[in-house]
Amino acid sequence: MDPSVAVPAPITLEAIEAAGKRIAGTIVRTPLLELHRDRAGPRIFLKLESLQPINSFKLRGAANAVAMLDPALRSRGVWTISAGNAGQGVAYAARAAGVPCTVVAIETAPETKLARMNALGARVLKASYDACWAALERRTFPGVEGTFVHPFDDDDFIAGNATMGLEILEDLPEVATVVAAIGGGGLVTGVGSAIRARKPDVRIFGAEPETASPIALSFARGAASTFEPWQASFVDGAGGKSAFPRMWERMRRVVDGSIVVTLEQTRGAMHLLAESTRVVAEGAGALSVAAAVTLDDDSGPIVAIVSGGNIELSKFCELIR
Repeated sequence: MDPSVAVPAPITLEAIEAAGKRIAGTIVRTPLLELHRDRAGPRIFLKLESLQPINSFKLRGAANAVAMLDPALRSRGVWTISAGNAGQGVAYAARAAGVPCTVVAIETAPETKLARMNALGARVLKASYDACWAALERRTFPGVEGTFVHPFDDDDFIAGNATMGLEILEDLPEVATVVAAIGGGGLVTGVGSAIRARKPDVRIFGAEPETASPIALSFARGAASTFEPWQASFVDGAGGKSAFPRMWERMRRVVDGSIVVTLEQTRGAMHLLAESTRVVAEGAGALSVAAAVTLDDDSGPIVAIVSGGNIELSKFCELIR
């Protein structure tokens, strides 16, 4: 790795268990439901994080990260960078703490996500994808003050995300494979850290869209890589232009690889979830299911994390039609 990049310490089981107790009154312990299909294949279970109060797993990490801030830093107000879901999580946690929140939102974020951040009391500033991605590395943005809450490269945020990994093991002790969408990597790193601590033989896979899959490329090359053919798509909550070196170092310790799926497979997974379980998943939320259905029988039982359901219904209907 780049010698200038400090290797982050692993997320400990003790930190994850403490986060679970800390956020228990804020988050929902989401159900694990079996996905019923009309064809043979491994058993697939759905971890329905789309049922969180903000319809996204991001509430877990945000609630823990904001709670763990020094009171003096929290009182200055908080801010984050988001395509929509992390922004909602931090805004929700900030409102509960009684402090102001600013979200620098990627300008292509769906209106439904922007509206929800506003409804939670956040000040929303739009910026280009490249400007937001650069600000995530700098951890600063012109004209924005307060304490920055990184939406994925933050120990407390990751520990909050990791709490669902412990829930998965409690609800399905025989789980053999877990699949989660990858954006910045905070979800799969958290879940992988929790599950590996308790049951190290479980395989952990990420899922990325074909238009934005830098982590799969990084696994192929053995180093944090940039995905040059990146394209924006309806999978706005996952995928990226590059792997952050620090996040790559976190992921490579607890993740076995990343499964790349097509946009058509993702739309098919959205349709399958709606038809078989009446679950509305956004593009990023359906990535794990699109990847899970490609795995062989030896991979089961599989848990696919439905990470979010924040999508305009008109857009959802258009995509699954």
